[in-house]
Amino acid sequence: MAPETRAGERATVWATFREAPLAVKTVLAGVLVNRLSGFLNIFLVLFLTAKGYSEGHTVIALGVYGAGAVVGSLIGGTLADRMGVRNATVVSMGSTSVLTAALLYLPDFTALLAAIALVSLGAQLFRPASATLLAELTSEHRQVMIFAMYRFGLNVGATAAPLVGYGLYNAGGHEYDLLFWGEAAIALLYAVFAWATLPARATRVPAPAAGPKDGGAPSGGYLAVVRDRRYLLYLVAAFCHSAVYMQYLSTLPLYMKDAGLALFWYTFAVSLNGFIVIAFELLITKLSQEWPLKLTVGLGFALVGAGVAFYGLPIGPAAVVVGTLIWSLGEIIGGPAVFAYPAKAGPEHLRSRYIGSFQFMFGLGTAVGPMLGSWLFLQLGGLVWPAVAVGSLLATVFGLIAVRRQPAAEAADEASAEPVPTAPVKADVKADAPV
Repeated sequence: MAPETRAGERATVWATFREAPLAVKTVLAGVLVNRLSGFLNIFLVLFLTAKGYSEGHTVIALGVYGAGAVVGSLIGGTLADRMGVRNATVVSMGSTSVLTAALLYLPDFTALLAAIALVSLGAQLFRPASATLLAELTSEHRQVMIFAMYRFGLNVGATAAPLVGYGLYNAGGHEYDLLFWGEAAIALLYAVFAWATLPARATRVPAPAAGPKDGGAPSGGYLAVVRDRRYLLYLVAAFCHSAVYMQYLSTLPLYMKDAGLALFWYTFAVSLNGFIVIAFELLITKLSQEWPLKLTVGLGFALVGAGVAFYGLPIGPAAVVVGTLIWSLGEIIGGPAVFAYPAKAGPEHLRSRYIGSFQFMFGLGTAVGPMLGSWLFLQLGGLVWPAVAVGSLLATVFGLIAVRRQPAAEAADEASAEPVPTAPVKADVKADAPV
């Protein structure tokens, strides 16, 4: 296909969606449903306190919920590889459905903690499977736009989830039965729909080109990902980036309260970010998908750091508003590319592991970032912002080093310990083939 034609195809969001296979549309809908039904963490504290548990218990439960989500991303990459995308999705949404409803009837805190960990883990199993299927069924030149749609579903679902949860809570007479059963029903319905529409496997997964030097079985799994040193840099960059990104939910409200700024400005900044991402990310992606991936990823990381550093300027609410505008621009420019790259970064037989390891590190950053930022604020005060922005500087440098010009071909070459005799010919064909 000529470059002009491909660029023209990229320019239309609707064309990308219209021409996508049914399985891709199902996954995009599932991302929205998965996020929309994810209001459990919002109401978890209220649910536990209503059952008579202390604040200490709720803190432990929230920590367990976060840990389950992080581990779930890693396990999800393995399940998608071994069970296939459809089975992994059904296991994820089906287990989420059963465990969410079970929370209402568990007799003690230990059982509740176990169920909370499992329901959080189960909900995240869906993510690597869905991203793997999107990558396998979407041509390479459309993947950044498809992942922009993926993020659009995540953001719309996250925005609407509190409203859906509050509506069910009110409809249930301020009791939690309808809330939890409603979330369980949403997850179960999607599990049934996914079983009916998703393929068992999107493509025939190719075997590795060559085995290890000792002549044993071909290397695979997360060990092979760890041996990809350039991709390890990308994972570190993803961790640093997500840790910095999360500061607007943790450190920023503490800083604003200490500075005596009105709560209005915080809520305005958070709402501004949500509006910008939902309204403009797909539009910006029409342009940014034409740029080199290395540039898009690096620019996204750098702008997030610049926006966070801007919070430290002594100009009152203007610093909060302008800083949020800057890092929101970085989010909508870099976000789709950052999420799309792991699907291209390694050989095809390890795609789900590359995606799972990225989502694990990104999730780990979102879990660790708030704690680290809050601690730095207690130690440094207003200087927390330039200190935190150093994380984005590292993410930018590591991201620029890590992102390959022809990622799939290079990763396949590096993963093979010994070249086969026909390797030069196969490498040329593979480099030109769509992912």
